[in-house]
Amino acid sequence: MSGFIGGVDRDQVTLFPERLEDWIGEDHLVRVVDLFVDQLDLVDLDFARTAHARTGRPGYHPSVLLKLFIYGYLNRVPSSRRLEREAGRNVEVMWLIGRLVPDHKTIADFRRENGAAIRKTCAQFVELCRRIGTLKGECVAIDGSKFKAVNNRDKNFTKGKIASRLAHLEADVERYITEMVRIDRQDEGGVRTENVAHLAQRYGRLKQEIERLKTLDKALADAPDGQISLTDPDARAMATSARNSGLVGYNAQCAVDTETHIIVSHDVTNKGFDRDQLSPMAIAAKEALGRDELHALADKGYFSGVEIAACDKVGITVTLPRPETSGNRGKGMYVKADFKYDPARDIYICPTGDELIYRYTREEDGLQVRRYWTNECQHCPVKSRCTTGKERRVTRWDYEHLVDEMRDRLRSAADPMTLRRSTVEHPFGTIKAWMGSTHFLMRRLKNVRTEMALNVLAYNIKRMVALVGIKGLMAAIPA
Repeated sequence: MSGFIGGVDRDQVTLFPERLEDWIGEDHLVRVVDLFVDQLDLVDLDFARTAHARTGRPGYHPSVLLKLFIYGYLNRVPSSRRLEREAGRNVEVMWLIGRLVPDHKTIADFRRENGAAIRKTCAQFVELCRRIGTLKGECVAIDGSKFKAVNNRDKNFTKGKIASRLAHLEADVERYITEMVRIDRQDEGGVRTENVAHLAQRYGRLKQEIERLKTLDKALADAPDGQISLTDPDARAMATSARNSGLVGYNAQCAVDTETHIIVSHDVTNKGFDRDQLSPMAIAAKEALGRDELHALADKGYFSGVEIAACDKVGITVTLPRPETSGNRGKGMYVKADFKYDPARDIYICPTGDELIYRYTREEDGLQVRRYWTNECQHCPVKSRCTTGKERRVTRWDYEHLVDEMRDRLRSAADPMTLRRSTVEHPFGTIKAWMGSTHFLMRRLKNVRTEMALNVLAYNIKRMVALVGIKGLMAAIPA
């Protein structure tokens, strides 16, 4: 192939460098992994088998396998079998773990048995970022994203899905019975016998499937949330933002620093909604940052009076929009926002200027709710635009002033919702791009949390490298 760049003859003797050290540059990312793990106290983090056994075959030190996994998630190689292959052919991995080649079962067992310790390791890196001054954490953005589980949608069952499938199967049974009767009357000889036997076989399979679905329907009575997943028992069917779509998976939660885009805290749940996650995520971020006060941004899916009050009690200011739960605005009718509250007089003023006075207080969903109304509604000329009842009643809970303050912040020039979108959605997009069009590799919630922790740790390491550089990070780790 003259005229082209030529390769080296396969029979040519090649003198590779004698040391693995010569293959790894001074500013190589793998050196960050090696130094970070070597600085960890694996005993304090509760890693298993940190001390060798007196008898039996020697095992691998936890630091070796932890380095291997961090390298794998940094380079989009999360599979234990692929990591086994990389250990035998990748010079970077050879340098990192001293040319050891653990088998895939040993690698997989380490990830499954050390989930809690791996999650603590992720938290240790966040603490490192805070300690060296990169992560100040005055404001965090909170959001959730759905990730697919190993469980297929056809292996997830609800009452409605089972009822729909049973209806289709029973219709097929009736059709097969009718077809067998027709064939038995019209066909002759061996063709009739063959056709009837074929239909009878398919009819038997349908009956078996119907019995299986009926058994699952009975088991659903004991399921606390009305779902059963056969492959991954903890995975749940969840709706997504796309129209008429959904997946069987998990809901990953993240709190991201708005200045550095470092993931401060994270969690994984199998609840398909975010409403109960505001205070847990905000409090976890506040503890990770070691701050007395914190500002948290979230979307309207997190709006909950109980959660907002819980955040306020621990010094966390939250900003999120209040969802429109009423369709009155679309009908051209007045909504609660059109009624102005006068805190000095403890009254509401309606759009026509009438005063709604306080009537009584009662508890609703654990919150103290105050009721206001006026008796002038029956004579109001615009009553049809306000209410269909005798009078328009307005409720106000004890922490309603927090909602009013949130509304003022949302209208400010800072535009907190744009800041939220440009902060917290970036890490989710990056991690999903790393994973590709796939799912979590492990089953059960506790194992999926371990997988997510490794993804978050890899993301944070790369983010810190982008902020301070490899040499800067390596200089800060031992400090």
